[in-house]
This record gives sequence, C-alpha cells and structure tokens, in this order.
Amino acid sequence: MQPEAFFRRRRLQSLLFLLIITALTYGGILMTQFDVTQGLMAIPRAFSWAIANFIPDERAWSRLPRILEKLQETVLMAVASSSIASVFGLGLALLGANTTRPHPWFSLPARALASVFRNIDVSVWALILLFSFGQSGFTGFFALFFVTLGFITRVMVETIDEVSTDSVEALRATGAGYTAIISQSVIPACLPQLISWVLYMIETNIRSATLVGILTGTGIGFLFDLYFKNFSYGSASLVVLLTVAVVLIIETVSNYVRRVIL
Repeated sequence: MQPEAFFRRRRLQSLLFLLIITALTYGGILMTQFDVTQGLMAIPRAFSWAIANFIPDERAWSRLPRILEKLQETVLMAVASSSIASVFGLGLALLGANTTRPHPWFSLPARALASVFRNIDVSVWALILLFSFGQSGFTGFFALFFVTLGFITRVMVETIDEVSTDSVEALRATGAGYTAIISQSVIPACLPQLISWVLYMIETNIRSATLVGILTGTGIGFLFDLYFKNFSYGSASLVVLLTVAVVLIIETVSNYVRRVIL
C-alpha cells in the first residue's frame, strides 16, 4: 500500500470514529434530555458549594478519634486482603504459568478462575457477598480478596512466563524436583515483581475499601456515608482528607520500597 493511501485511510478511520462518538454523545443527550447549557452553568455553583462546605468544623475534629479508628480498620483490611490473596495468587499462578504448570490441564482452569475474579468489579463482589455475610467486615475482606486474587494471578502468570527458562532447565538437568525448581529458581526471580504488585494492590484496595465500606456498612466508608447523609459535611470532608493523606503516605512508602527492591 502506498504511503499516501495509507495515511488517507487512517484519516478516514479517525474521522469515522469521531463521527460515531459525536453521534452517540448527541443521542445520549437527547435520550436523557440533558440541558448542556444548564449543566455548564451549574459547574461554578457546584465548586462554590464544595469549597464552602469542604472545611472540617469543630464538631468534625471532635470526631477525629472515631474516624482514625475506622480508617485504621480500613487500612488493615486492605493490607490483610492484599497479602493473603497474593499468597494464594502466587500458588494459582504457578499452576497456570506455562513454565511451572505441573500439567497442561492445570493452566486453563487457573487462568479462567483468575479472569473471573479479576473482571468482576469489587463493588459487584461486595453486593454478591452481602447475601452470605450481610453488612460485616467479612464482606469487605472477601470482596477485596477475590479481586486481588484475580489480578495477582494474572500478572504473576505473565511474570513467571517472562522469566528466563535457563535456570529452570539447568535445575531440571541436574535432576532437581518440582519443589526445588520453584523455590530455587522461579520464586527468587519473581519475588521483586510480586512485592511490587502487592504494594500496588494495597494502595488500590485502600481506595476500594472506602467504596466497599459504603455498601457493607463498615470501615471509613460507613462513616463517610453516615456523615454525608446526615448533612455533616465538615465531618465527611475530614474523612475524605484523612483518607487522601493515608493513600499518599502509603504510595510514598510503596514507591520507596519499589526503588529499593527493583
């Protein structure tokens, strides 16, 4: 294909894509009867209201001990679900990776299980588990656990498959067993990446745990939902500010650990 024809085709594809997006957007506006002008004019008023109410008052600071207690519960839930799920995820990844699977029949079920857990959103897991555990900490823990298990399994399967097979083949040539190959070659090579992904999931799960808490009535999400629905906007803003501060602190620590181990 000539370069001019190639670029002409690319321009036509881009124009077609833009027209489709524009048509879908316009169709959505008509179906929902959304007033674009009124929506744009409401943005300054929304920012003014948020700035006026997003200031913790004296009553909010008096609730600080309870907020910190619930925030600690949320952080511990995120850390526990991420850590435990990562251990199980690594085991499932060893069964699903082409380099370490004991038998080809193990690969497809392990990958399929990881795909199911990973592609169902954490909020959906929380709603599903509400039928079994009700509004309790178990619901939030298992919702975060399942999503983390699917994600860690997926990334660790790819990481294990990318590891050089030279050391694995060398150990097999010496007659080493499956356990020795895993412990002496695969896990040492994958451990830095595993730690990095675990830290990433802890950061993600702290944010997700807030949403899960709103659904399950636990943790810091429950307090935010309670204060916001009771029009205690100062207390709700303090919850948000402390949650953001904790996420930033953990992200800073995680980035430092990644620089050290990678």
